[in-house]
Amino acid sequence: MKSLKVLLGCVALFPLLISCANKNTSAQEAVQEQTVPQVYMTTDISPEGLVRVYEAVGREATGRVAVKISTGEPGGKNFLQPALIKNLVQQVNGTIVECNTAYKGRRNTTEAHLEAAREHGFFDIANVDIMDANGDIVIPVQDTTHIKYNRVGANIENYDFMINLAHFKGHAMGGFGGVLMNQSIGVASSAGKAYIHSAGHTEDLNEFWNHIGDQIGFLESMAAAAQSVHEYFGEGEKILYINVMNNMSIDCDCDAHPDAPLLKDIGILASTDPVALDQACLDLVFAVEPTEGNDNQPLLERIKSRHGTHIVDYAEKIGLGSKTYELIDID
Repeated sequence: MKSLKVLLGCVALFPLLISCANKNTSAQEAVQEQTVPQVYMTTDISPEGLVRVYEAVGREATGRVAVKISTGEPGGKNFLQPALIKNLVQQVNGTIVECNTAYKGRRNTTEAHLEAAREHGFFDIANVDIMDANGDIVIPVQDTTHIKYNRVGANIENYDFMINLAHFKGHAMGGFGGVLMNQSIGVASSAGKAYIHSAGHTEDLNEFWNHIGDQIGFLESMAAAAQSVHEYFGEGEKILYINVMNNMSIDCDCDAHPDAPLLKDIGILASTDPVALDQACLDLVFAVEPTEGNDNQPLLERIKSRHGTHIVDYAEKIGLGSKTYELIDID
Protein backbone atom coordinates (compact mmCIF):
# COMPACT_ATOMS: atom_id res chain seq x y z
CA MET A 1 0.00 0.00 0.00
CA LYS A 2 3.00 2.30 -0.29
CA SER A 3 1.47 4.00 -3.30
CA LEU A 4 -1.53 5.03 -1.20
CA LYS A 5 -0.02 8.27 0.00
CA VAL A 6 -2.76 10.86 0.13
CA LEU A 7 -6.45 11.34 -0.43
CA LEU A 8 -6.98 15.09 -0.64
CA GLY A 9 -10.50 16.49 -0.64
CA CYS A 10 -11.92 13.04 -1.24
CA VAL A 11 -15.34 12.60 0.29
CA ALA A 12 -15.38 8.99 1.48
CA LEU A 13 -13.88 6.09 -0.45
CA PHE A 14 -16.87 4.27 -1.88
CA PRO A 15 -15.32 2.27 -3.34
CA LEU A 16 -11.70 3.07 -2.45
CA LEU A 17 -10.75 5.87 -4.83
CA ILE A 18 -7.49 7.76 -4.69
CA SER A 19 -7.66 11.38 -5.75
CA CYS A 20 -4.73 13.76 -5.85
CA ALA A 21 -5.11 17.51 -5.66
CA ASN A 22 -4.82 19.40 -8.91
CA LYS A 23 -1.64 21.47 -9.03
CA ASN A 24 -3.69 24.39 -10.29
CA THR A 25 -6.18 24.43 -7.42
CA SER A 26 -7.82 27.71 -6.63
CA ALA A 27 -7.04 29.62 -3.47
CA GLN A 28 -10.29 28.40 -1.97
CA GLU A 29 -9.45 24.76 -2.70
CA ALA A 30 -5.99 25.25 -1.21
CA VAL A 31 -7.55 26.45 2.04
CA GLN A 32 -9.87 23.45 2.05
CA GLU A 33 -6.92 21.10 1.59
CA GLN A 34 -5.15 22.62 4.57
CA THR A 35 -8.14 21.98 6.83
CA VAL A 36 -8.92 18.44 5.66
CA PRO A 37 -8.36 16.08 8.63
CA GLN A 38 -5.60 13.55 8.26
CA VAL A 39 -6.08 9.83 8.87
CA TYR A 40 -2.91 7.77 9.21
CA MET A 41 -2.88 4.08 8.33
CA THR A 42 -0.64 1.05 8.65
CA THR A 43 -1.34 -2.54 7.66
CA ASP A 44 1.06 -3.66 10.39
CA ILE A 45 -1.27 -4.85 13.14
CA SER A 46 1.36 -5.33 15.81
CA PRO A 47 2.50 -3.58 19.00
CA GLU A 48 5.10 -1.72 16.93
CA GLY A 49 2.58 -0.77 14.27
CA LEU A 50 0.20 0.59 16.88
CA VAL A 51 2.91 2.79 18.39
CA ARG A 52 4.00 4.02 14.95
CA VAL A 53 0.52 5.07 13.91
CA TYR A 54 0.01 6.83 17.25
CA GLU A 55 3.26 8.73 16.79
CA ALA A 56 2.40 9.59 13.18
CA VAL A 57 -0.60 11.62 14.31
CA GLY A 58 1.75 14.04 16.05
CA ARG A 59 -0.36 14.66 19.14
CA GLU A 60 1.50 13.52 22.24
CA ALA A 61 -0.54 12.12 25.10
CA THR A 62 0.56 14.04 28.18
CA GLY A 63 -0.40 14.30 31.82
CA ARG A 64 -2.72 11.71 33.30
CA VAL A 65 -3.62 9.58 30.28
CA ALA A 66 -6.77 7.47 29.99
CA VAL A 67 -6.70 4.72 27.35
CA LYS A 68 -10.33 3.86 26.60
CA ILE A 69 -10.79 0.31 25.34
CA SER A 70 -13.42 -2.39 25.56
CA THR A 71 -12.34 -4.98 28.10
CA GLY A 72 -14.52 -7.54 26.28
CA GLU A 73 -17.34 -9.65 27.65
CA PRO A 74 -15.93 -12.96 28.96
CA GLY A 75 -16.51 -15.69 26.39
CA GLY A 76 -15.59 -13.47 23.46
CA LYS A 77 -12.06 -13.39 22.08
CA ASN A 78 -12.10 -10.60 19.48
CA PHE A 79 -11.35 -7.68 21.82
CA LEU A 80 -8.00 -5.91 21.53
CA GLN A 81 -5.47 -8.14 23.23
CA PRO A 82 -3.18 -6.85 26.00
CA ALA A 83 -0.12 -8.02 24.03
CA LEU A 84 -1.14 -5.78 21.14
CA ILE A 85 -1.77 -2.60 23.14
CA LYS A 86 0.87 -3.02 25.87
CA ASN A 87 3.66 -0.99 24.24
CA LEU A 88 1.44 1.99 23.54
CA VAL A 89 -0.26 1.98 26.94
CA GLN A 90 3.08 1.80 28.74
CA GLN A 91 4.76 4.37 26.48
CA VAL A 92 2.16 6.99 27.47
CA ASN A 93 2.04 5.74 31.08
CA GLY A 94 -1.66 5.26 30.55
CA THR A 95 -4.45 3.84 32.65
CA ILE A 96 -6.91 1.52 30.92
CA VAL A 97 -10.40 2.90 31.48
CA GLU A 98 -13.87 1.45 31.01
CA CYS A 99 -17.40 1.84 32.38
CA ASN A 100 -19.86 -0.76 33.55
CA THR A 101 -22.42 -2.18 31.13
CA ALA A 102 -26.16 -1.58 31.19
CA TYR A 103 -26.99 -5.22 30.45
CA LYS A 104 -26.65 -8.18 32.77
CA GLY A 105 -23.44 -10.06 32.26
CA ARG A 106 -19.98 -10.18 33.77
CA ARG A 107 -19.22 -6.49 33.43
CA ASN A 108 -22.34 -4.83 34.85
CA THR A 109 -20.88 -4.36 38.34
CA THR A 110 -17.50 -2.94 39.22
CA GLU A 111 -16.40 -6.07 41.08
CA ALA A 112 -17.32 -8.38 38.21
CA HIS A 113 -15.92 -6.00 35.61
CA LEU A 114 -12.55 -5.78 37.34
CA GLU A 115 -12.40 -9.56 37.53
CA ALA A 116 -13.18 -9.83 33.82
CA ALA A 117 -10.44 -7.32 33.02
CA ARG A 118 -8.05 -9.33 35.16
CA GLU A 119 -8.97 -12.58 33.42
CA HIS A 120 -8.37 -10.96 30.05
CA GLY A 121 -4.88 -9.89 31.08
CA PHE A 122 -5.25 -6.13 31.22
CA PHE A 123 -3.96 -5.84 34.78
CA ASP A 124 -0.74 -7.45 33.55
CA ILE A 125 0.08 -4.39 31.45
CA ALA A 126 -1.42 -1.40 33.30
CA ASN A 127 -3.76 -0.16 35.98
CA VAL A 128 -7.45 -0.54 35.13
CA ASP A 129 -10.05 2.01 36.19
CA ILE A 130 -13.79 1.39 35.97
CA MET A 131 -14.71 5.05 35.71
CA ASP A 132 -18.22 4.78 37.14
CA ALA A 133 -17.10 2.73 40.14
CA ASN A 134 -17.62 5.88 42.23
CA GLY A 135 -20.73 7.07 40.45
CA ASP A 136 -21.09 9.38 37.51
CA ILE A 137 -21.18 13.04 36.55
CA VAL A 138 -23.14 15.01 34.00
CA ILE A 139 -21.32 16.83 31.21
CA PRO A 140 -23.02 19.10 28.67
CA VAL A 141 -23.98 18.20 25.13
CA GLN A 142 -24.12 20.67 22.25
CA ASP A 143 -26.84 18.82 20.36
CA THR A 144 -29.92 18.37 22.54
CA THR A 145 -32.20 16.87 19.90
CA HIS A 146 -32.53 13.65 21.89
CA ILE A 147 -30.30 13.67 24.98
CA LYS A 148 -30.10 16.81 27.12
CA TYR A 149 -26.80 15.90 28.83
CA ASN A 150 -24.27 13.07 28.92
CA ARG A 151 -23.85 10.98 32.06
CA VAL A 152 -20.29 9.61 32.21
CA GLY A 153 -18.13 7.81 34.75
CA ALA A 154 -17.10 10.23 37.51
CA ASN A 155 -13.46 9.15 37.36
CA ILE A 156 -13.14 10.87 33.99
CA GLU A 157 -12.20 13.90 36.10
CA ASN A 158 -8.93 12.14 37.02
CA TYR A 159 -7.53 12.37 33.48
CA ASP A 160 -6.00 15.13 31.37
CA PHE A 161 -5.85 13.27 28.06
CA MET A 162 -7.70 10.38 26.46
CA ILE A 163 -6.60 7.92 23.81
CA ASN A 164 -9.76 6.45 22.33
CA LEU A 165 -8.43 3.04 21.32
CA ALA A 166 -11.29 1.23 19.60
CA HIS A 167 -11.72 -2.15 17.98
CA PHE A 168 -13.56 -1.59 14.69
CA LYS A 169 -16.18 -4.31 14.14
CA GLY A 170 -19.90 -4.91 13.81
CA HIS A 171 -22.50 -4.24 16.48
CA ALA A 172 -25.93 -5.79 17.05
CA MET A 173 -27.65 -2.46 17.66
CA GLY A 174 -25.41 0.21 16.11
CA GLY A 175 -24.44 -1.71 12.97
CA PHE A 176 -20.78 -1.10 13.61
CA GLY A 177 -18.61 0.07 16.45
CA GLY A 178 -15.60 2.36 16.10
CA VAL A 179 -14.30 5.39 17.95
CA LEU A 180 -17.67 7.17 17.97
CA MET A 181 -19.32 4.27 19.78
CA ASN A 182 -16.31 3.73 22.05
CA GLN A 183 -16.57 7.38 23.12
CA SER A 184 -20.33 7.52 23.55
CA ILE A 185 -21.82 4.43 25.17
CA GLY A 186 -18.27 3.33 26.01
CA VAL A 187 -17.56 6.34 28.26
CA ALA A 188 -21.12 6.61 29.59
CA SER A 189 -21.91 5.16 33.00
CA SER A 190 -24.46 2.36 33.25
CA ALA A 191 -27.24 4.90 33.64
CA GLY A 192 -25.73 7.00 30.87
CA LYS A 193 -25.75 3.98 28.55
CA ALA A 194 -29.45 3.46 29.26
CA TYR A 195 -30.10 7.14 28.53
CA ILE A 196 -28.26 7.02 25.18
CA HIS A 197 -29.77 3.70 24.08
CA SER A 198 -33.26 5.02 24.80
CA ALA A 199 -32.53 8.28 22.94
CA GLY A 200 -33.07 10.32 26.07
CA HIS A 201 -36.18 8.59 27.42
CA THR A 202 -34.83 7.06 30.64
CA GLU A 203 -31.77 6.26 32.74
CA ASP A 204 -33.52 3.31 34.39
CA LEU A 205 -31.61 0.09 33.71
CA ASN A 206 -34.83 -1.90 34.03
CA GLU A 207 -36.87 0.30 31.72
CA PHE A 208 -34.64 1.44 28.88
CA TRP A 209 -35.14 -1.78 26.90
CA ASN A 210 -38.73 -0.62 26.40
CA HIS A 211 -37.47 2.48 24.60
CA ILE A 212 -35.00 1.18 22.03
CA GLY A 213 -37.23 1.28 18.96
CA ASP A 214 -35.97 4.68 17.80
CA GLN A 215 -32.90 3.53 15.86
CA ILE A 216 -32.11 6.90 14.32
CA GLY A 217 -32.55 8.56 17.69
CA PHE A 218 -30.12 6.07 19.22
CA LEU A 219 -27.47 6.72 16.57
CA GLU A 220 -27.88 10.48 16.86
CA SER A 221 -27.71 10.26 20.65
CA MET A 222 -24.40 8.41 20.36
CA ALA A 223 -23.03 11.13 18.09
CA ALA A 224 -24.08 13.84 20.54
CA ALA A 225 -22.56 11.96 23.47
CA ALA A 226 -19.29 11.40 21.59
CA GLN A 227 -19.14 15.11 20.85
CA SER A 228 -19.58 15.98 24.53
CA VAL A 229 -16.56 13.83 25.50
CA HIS A 230 -14.55 15.32 22.63
CA GLU A 231 -15.31 18.80 23.96
CA TYR A 232 -14.60 17.74 27.55
CA PHE A 233 -10.99 16.99 26.68
CA GLY A 234 -9.77 20.47 25.83
CA GLU A 235 -12.33 21.01 23.06
CA GLY A 236 -10.81 18.06 21.25
CA GLU A 237 -7.18 19.12 21.75
CA LYS A 238 -6.52 16.54 24.48
CA ILE A 239 -7.87 13.45 22.77
CA LEU A 240 -6.60 11.12 20.04
CA TYR A 241 -8.46 8.43 18.10
CA ILE A 242 -7.34 4.98 16.94
CA ASN A 243 -9.31 2.18 15.23
CA VAL A 244 -7.83 -1.31 15.00
CA MET A 245 -9.39 -3.19 12.07
CA ASN A 246 -8.82 -6.83 13.02
CA ASN A 247 -11.08 -9.73 14.02
CA MET A 248 -14.00 -7.88 12.45
CA SER A 249 -16.97 -9.98 13.45
CA ILE A 250 -20.48 -8.73 12.78
CA ASP A 251 -20.82 -8.73 16.58
CA CYS A 252 -19.42 -6.42 19.22
CA ASP A 253 -16.88 -7.29 21.92
CA CYS A 254 -19.79 -6.87 24.33
CA ASP A 255 -21.16 -10.15 22.95
CA ALA A 256 -20.02 -13.22 24.88
CA HIS A 257 -20.61 -15.42 21.83
CA PRO A 258 -19.79 -13.38 18.72
CA ASP A 259 -19.89 -14.79 15.21
CA ALA A 260 -16.50 -15.67 13.76
CA PRO A 261 -14.93 -12.92 11.64
CA LEU A 262 -15.25 -13.56 7.89
CA LEU A 263 -13.35 -10.46 6.80
CA LYS A 264 -9.57 -10.37 6.70
CA ASP A 265 -7.72 -7.92 8.92
CA ILE A 266 -7.11 -4.53 7.28
CA GLY A 267 -4.90 -2.39 9.48
CA ILE A 268 -4.70 0.31 12.15
CA LEU A 269 -5.91 3.85 11.51
CA ALA A 270 -5.52 6.96 13.68
CA SER A 271 -6.58 10.60 13.60
CA THR A 272 -7.52 13.61 15.68
CA ASP A 273 -10.91 13.60 13.93
CA PRO A 274 -13.26 10.78 15.01
CA VAL A 275 -15.69 11.29 12.14
CA ALA A 276 -12.97 11.12 9.50
CA LEU A 277 -11.52 8.03 11.18
CA ASP A 278 -14.75 6.03 11.37
CA GLN A 279 -15.60 7.11 7.81
CA ALA A 280 -12.22 5.95 6.52
CA CYS A 281 -12.70 2.56 8.15
CA LEU A 282 -16.19 2.22 6.70
CA ASP A 283 -14.83 3.09 3.27
CA LEU A 284 -12.16 0.41 3.53
CA VAL A 285 -14.72 -2.22 4.51
CA PHE A 286 -17.12 -1.23 1.74
CA ALA A 287 -14.27 -1.29 -0.79
CA VAL A 288 -13.36 -4.94 -0.20
CA GLU A 289 -14.01 -7.19 -3.18
CA PRO A 290 -15.35 -10.43 -1.65
CA THR A 291 -13.21 -13.49 -2.22
CA GLU A 292 -12.99 -16.88 -0.58
CA GLY A 293 -11.88 -16.31 3.00
CA ASN A 294 -12.43 -12.56 2.81
CA ASP A 295 -16.14 -11.75 2.80
CA ASN A 296 -17.31 -8.26 3.74
CA GLN A 297 -20.97 -8.93 2.90
CA PRO A 298 -22.17 -10.08 6.36
CA LEU A 299 -20.65 -6.99 7.99
CA LEU A 300 -22.09 -4.73 5.30
CA GLU A 301 -25.50 -6.28 5.84
CA ARG A 302 -25.22 -5.70 9.58
CA ILE A 303 -24.25 -2.05 9.02
CA LYS A 304 -26.94 -1.37 6.42
CA SER A 305 -29.73 -3.13 8.32
CA ARG A 306 -29.07 -0.92 11.36
CA HIS A 307 -28.58 2.27 9.30
CA GLY A 308 -25.15 2.29 10.92
CA THR A 309 -23.54 4.89 8.67
CA HIS A 310 -26.02 7.49 9.91
CA ILE A 311 -23.87 8.07 12.98
CA VAL A 312 -21.03 9.52 10.91
CA ASP A 313 -23.46 11.55 8.82
CA TYR A 314 -25.03 13.04 11.92
CA ALA A 315 -21.73 13.53 13.75
CA GLU A 316 -20.54 15.60 10.80
CA LYS A 317 -23.82 17.53 10.74
CA ILE A 318 -23.49 18.59 14.40
CA GLY A 319 -19.88 19.66 13.90
CA LEU A 320 -17.93 16.85 15.57
CA GLY A 321 -15.74 16.24 12.53
CA SER A 322 -15.55 15.76 8.79
CA LYS A 323 -16.28 12.85 6.47
CA THR A 324 -13.80 14.40 4.04
CA TYR A 325 -10.27 13.34 4.86
CA GLU A 326 -6.71 12.77 3.72
CA LEU A 327 -5.54 9.18 4.06
CA ILE A 328 -1.82 8.81 4.65
CA ASP A 329 -0.14 5.42 4.43
CA ILE A 330 2.82 5.22 6.83
CA ASP A 331 4.08 1.80 5.76
